[in-house]
Amino acid sequence: MQGFDLEHLRTLVMAADAGSLSAAVPLRCLSQSALSEQLRKLEERAGQSLLIRSKSGVRPTAAGERLLAHARPLLALADAAWRDLHETPLEGEACLGVTDYFRPAELTRLLARLHQQLPRLRLRTRIGRSDELEAAHRDGELDLAIVMSLKAKQKAAAAGVRVSLLHQEALVWVTSLGKELIEKGRPLPLALLPEGCSLHRLACSRLEAEGIPYTVSHIASGVTGLQAALHAGLGIACLNTSAVVGQGLHLLEKGVMPELPTAQFLMLQSRQETDDSPRSRRLQVLGDTIASSMLG
Repeated sequence: MQGFDLEHLRTLVMAADAGSLSAAVPLRCLSQSALSEQLRKLEERAGQSLLIRSKSGVRPTAAGERLLAHARPLLALADAAWRDLHETPLEGEACLGVTDYFRPAELTRLLARLHQQLPRLRLRTRIGRSDELEAAHRDGELDLAIVMSLKAKQKAAAAGVRVSLLHQEALVWVTSLGKELIEKGRPLPLALLPEGCSLHRLACSRLEAEGIPYTVSHIASGVTGLQAALHAGLGIACLNTSAVVGQGLHLLEKGVMPELPTAQFLMLQSRQETDDSPRSRRLQVLGDTIASSMLG
């Protein structure tokens, strides 16, 4: 019979999150030998290595990362089914930060799914720039944060923070202006977010590298304001594809503008949330439900 044992998958997740087998032992309430045996059986079932073991600990292989992406939502659904049948709904409050670049048209559906699966959880949300959300998470103001990063510049996990990849998509140049704007060779008018925004810096640096003249014609405080500026014909913006909403906008052809990297959307969670306290369970389930929603 094909398939994976859920408890073996849970051990893989715990080992990957803890960063070492010895640290995962008390979390799984297993002996070192029993935990290692579960991982051995899981790798045997997968037909390939899932963890790279070294003196400094363990980290997932490429195959391990792929299996982890499936394991987290599977475990979240299994835990949700157990809570439902035992009538033990998740309760309490959690603070979630979301970058306003993150799938704006789908944020409503994400929140609806969280409410559907976790109806007793009171959620506080903060929408803002990724750098602001990272700082708020670091300072303990947010329990989880969904931020944007550029694939060309991988984000290193801060001490005590677990970074999970939720989604990635292309960055594009978008405008409502006519193509003659570019063909005439005049400085390109850019509509951007403030200077602290990674896409602001990216757009300017790519144009400067190609020797393309530009001027910053509009600064918006958030993506909603930036979209309004684009529809008003105030300039050209660099956006992730899911943030291009509404009729009247068009993508500029490849070769006309500089190439852009891929945008990654990452979830920041505290590595310290690994005990069996109600708060830890609450945040773990919330994170797994968000990951499951994005895969769905």
